[in-house]
Amino acid sequence: MNLQSLFRRKKLSDIETENSKNSQLHKVLGIRDLTFLGVAAIVGAGIFSTIGRAAYEGGPAVSLLFILVATACIFTALCYAQFASMIPISGSAYTYTYISLGEIFAWVIGWALLLEYAVSNMVVAIAWSEYFTTMLSGFGIHWPDWLGIDYSSAKEAYNQIQSGTFKNSIPDTVAKAAYTYSNAPQIGGIKILFDLPAGLITLFITFIVYIGIKESKNLGNWLVILKLGVIILVIIAGSFFIKPENWSPFLPNGLGGVMGGVAAVFFAFIGFDSISTTAEEAKNPQRDLPKAMIFCLIICALLYVILSLVLTGMVNYKELRVDDPLAYVFGKVGMDFIAGIISISAVISITSTLLVYQIGQPRIWMSMSRDGLLGNKFSSINKKYKTPGFATILTGILVGIPSMFLDMQFVVDLTSVGTFFAFILVCSGTLYLENKGETNKARFKIPYINSQYITGICFIICITLFITQTEYMKIIYEKPLLFIFALVWFGLSIASLKYKFSLIPILGILFNLYLMTELGWSNWIMFIIWLLMGLIIYFIYGYNKSKLNPKNQIKTH
Repeated sequence: MNLQSLFRRKKLSDIETENSKNSQLHKVLGIRDLTFLGVAAIVGAGIFSTIGRAAYEGGPAVSLLFILVATACIFTALCYAQFASMIPISGSAYTYTYISLGEIFAWVIGWALLLEYAVSNMVVAIAWSEYFTTMLSGFGIHWPDWLGIDYSSAKEAYNQIQSGTFKNSIPDTVAKAAYTYSNAPQIGGIKILFDLPAGLITLFITFIVYIGIKESKNLGNWLVILKLGVIILVIIAGSFFIKPENWSPFLPNGLGGVMGGVAAVFFAFIGFDSISTTAEEAKNPQRDLPKAMIFCLIICALLYVILSLVLTGMVNYKELRVDDPLAYVFGKVGMDFIAGIISISAVISITSTLLVYQIGQPRIWMSMSRDGLLGNKFSSINKKYKTPGFATILTGILVGIPSMFLDMQFVVDLTSVGTFFAFILVCSGTLYLENKGETNKARFKIPYINSQYITGICFIICITLFITQTEYMKIIYEKPLLFIFALVWFGLSIASLKYKFSLIPILGILFNLYLMTELGWSNWIMFIIWLLMGLIIYFIYGYNKSKLNPKNQIKTH
């Protein structure tokens, strides 16, 4: 093994050959279907669930955070779009990184994407369960509480009440969870609590994804139309209950409080990259994928900003730390009928988000398997349904079981670091290929804005303001990752002077890297552990089995 072999790259010409040789998937997706897939992924658990947690952290100003994160995603989406117009195969950021930065980075991204999609699915399944049980109660059906909550959430609520954490009043959700824990059935002294609906919906969606992309497309499109109708209804109906005093103070917890919701808000946007995993099932991927990514991101950003203002205007932001905020706020203002509609609609529409993520993850595995980095079984295509059968079933198992036992906040935090990392490498890969002149064949080109002087001038201005206008030593002590952010920005400034890089990919790198600095250490520790596990597997198996390994190429010939 030599260091250079870790950065071996796939060629665009080889990818085109592989596409015509290997693809056995049905090409049925048009631009509307792809856009709806993106909307289905983005407008799901984020808008029906995590938006409440973000609002609790940042107050009404969380709308500004949605704009910031959407901006970062737009810069990234443009880079994805350019890659998608060049590479008409499944694999998303994994494949894009393989042809730009090399195999070791591709493996890291592929491994991170597996975490992203699996954990995102878990969050969606947990949110679906919350709305499902709320919907049943609206019909007078009581789902057993101990079969609708994970053990750690219930125990934490019980411990908080026992320790007197809440001095004034105990939130209803905490009181209910604590009561569930204290009254849960026991076996051998162990409390039995798990989220059964989350596991059941994962099983159902896995079955739909397994039997075909066409069936998944048709179901997904109808669900997206329904969810957009519900969100528009919420915005219109909710606007009549807005109390401007709820928007004051606009920044109740300061800028730090707003940025504290980064993980939850960013989670709400990550779905746009899932469109690129379906490239081999698109009718005209090089034309339609770039348009679909940008369309869905703009649509969803507008919906999130408007909805966050409506929610924080209807009730005080302190009341929004619930898993079903849309239904909660209408119940709070006495509109139980609308709350019931939202619960029913959320159950249906969050299903479409789970559908998209369950489509995406098996196709990442399929791409890695084709390159030899995973076993052949992962790329096996079911002869009848033309889907990656084994990978789809395994995805269902790896998502369904943990979703019954994990706390939502834990899994939301876990997914963000890897996704930011993937986005940064896609933007970096764009810079690399542009510098090498390998983007000439791209049907969609990122608008070129010369960053030669802009990057450095902005760096000097921001550093000057940071040192003169803030308690910079205290901030760096609290967030040491800002030092790494500054070093990267400085390095990009020097590189821009020499290579005249395009500004948009640089902005994508800097926005995503800054948002990464706002994540807690627990996120980083979990991601590093996951990354180390992946590297061990790569060096034991993937490096030697890779189709770019000269030994395997000799055997093939």
